[in-house]
Amino acid sequence: MRLAVLGTRGVPAAYSGFETLAEELGARLAARGHQVTVYGRRRYVPAGRRAHRGVRLVTLPTIGRKYLETVVHTALSTLHALFQRYDAILVCNGANAIFTLWPRLVGTGVALNVDGHDRHRRKWGAAGRAWYWLSERFALWFPSAIVTDAAVIGTYFRERHGVETDCIAYGASAERDEGRDVLDRYGLEPGRYILYVSRLEPENNAHAVVAAFERVTSPVRLAVVGDAPYARDYIARLKATGDPRIVFTGGVYGRGYRQLQTHARLYVQASEVGGTHPALVEAMAFGHPIIANDVPEHREVLGDAGAYFVAGEPATLTERIEALLADEAGASELGRRAAARARERYDWEAITNAYEQLFVRIGSPARRRRR
Repeated sequence: MRLAVLGTRGVPAAYSGFETLAEELGARLAARGHQVTVYGRRRYVPAGRRAHRGVRLVTLPTIGRKYLETVVHTALSTLHALFQRYDAILVCNGANAIFTLWPRLVGTGVALNVDGHDRHRRKWGAAGRAWYWLSERFALWFPSAIVTDAAVIGTYFRERHGVETDCIAYGASAERDEGRDVLDRYGLEPGRYILYVSRLEPENNAHAVVAAFERVTSPVRLAVVGDAPYARDYIARLKATGDPRIVFTGGVYGRGYRQLQTHARLYVQASEVGGTHPALVEAMAFGHPIIANDVPEHREVLGDAGAYFVAGEPATLTERIEALLADEAGASELGRRAAARARERYDWEAITNAYEQLFVRIGSPARRRRR
């Protein structure tokens, strides 16, 4: 099939979950013989890059403003895609729902991955929340299929709107990197730091993690990995901590990211909005003891393979961290259960199978006739 992925910043993945999905899914579909195109934004895709892991890259401009960057780029990408005769298109981000109508008018099947309840993210003002609210309604009418990455989000669409969705989670793989040069760069030692990975935005509760860790008495360090283009003030407040054990690495990807995952002692997932978080399932695949914010999405992913805290009460995270640091056997058992759960539920090949079946189902009528 001729397939395209729209709505992400592009690949190689260097931002968040949608970019990881575009890279991992695209590469696997291409390896199966499909022709896959991923659309990206110029500031995120290396200059001159035309392909990556067997995937064709199309790089287009956008307007670098918080409320415009995603929708303007997706609008341009959709216009370009209209003339490419794709059999099916995957559009990422619920905010792009309005653009799923355009390809359908020319007979192209479109799946929309809505992620989670993005309108609840605190970074959005009234205009942003209103657009996500309206886009949720567009999602009911325009795409051929709605994709959710967590059952709890699918349940919301079923109970709120009476609409069934395709629930396809993110995948995870534990590609270890035993190197230490990235750790040395940040003054980290194997097994002696706690890892937190997220976009540094308020709803991901990095401030709660920092506040909780400041109360931890152990000499272990905290590695805060991530960045955000429109949260400079928030990030500055995080970095104002007086605790010298906390290191902010910014965004780290590829080999460096694998090193940080390979050598971590514990992993903390503090987000409160969204569906299945890629960094969480990756930490599970690496077999880390995990402490997660107690929200339904994380309970669905982790089950009994993790410990939980309440983001609004940082002291609960302090208690969980100190308990797992003191109980090596208990921590090891949590990590073993997490790895087993990741293998069972978050295998990239199984997830590629699910998307492939979806694309066949919604693909253009001409393609279905050829099959």
